[in-house]
Amino acid sequence: MAEFIAPIQRLIEEFRRLPGVGAKTAARYAFAVLNFSEEDADGFAEAIKGVKRDVYICPVCGGLSSREGECDICSDQTRDAGVICVVENAKDVMTMERVRGYRGLYHVLGGVLSPLDNITPDKLNIDKLISRVAEGNVREVIIATNPTPAGDTTAGYLANLLEEYGVSVSRLAYGIPVGADIEYADEMTLYRAMEGRRSLG
Repeated sequence: MAEFIAPIQRLIEEFRRLPGVGAKTAARYAFAVLNFSEEDADGFAEAIKGVKRDVYICPVCGGLSSREGECDICSDQTRDAGVICVVENAKDVMTMERVRGYRGLYHVLGGVLSPLDNITPDKLNIDKLISRVAEGNVREVIIATNPTPAGDTTAGYLANLLEEYGVSVSRLAYGIPVGADIEYADEMTLYRAMEGRRSLG
């Protein structure tokens, strides 16, 4: 027998699908929603539908956009198209944008290499990065994968791939603890990491 009546149990199970949400937290969320007014519940549901309906993937960098076609960053003519910062996921772009001094472009890999999890180079957005560099307008690629074993492996793999294109390849000089994620770093730490990036070539 289920612990809660069916509609609540179903909502709990849906919340449990979110990363880091366990049974107790999911139940707390479900009961919070139960206390919503009908108008608030409709707004909550519409917001969830909206992110699936109104968020697009930029065909250039792989980041998120509120419209079809190039995202605001890729289409911004004031940004330096000669520098590309490579990140693991689209959320990292938003995090890196806190570094006010960075005015280059981005490229989202969609993950990191992890053979044990069956994440091989063909599963990541690597070919498009190589295509962008091969066009000849890029002079530096900054690899901003997280300081984890998988992030380090991915950075090394990309550095080797990019070697033949004659671009400068650097890695953030992390003031970020090993094993930590970029999204949790403060603005000054990210700024110092960007300023102190080191060459991988």
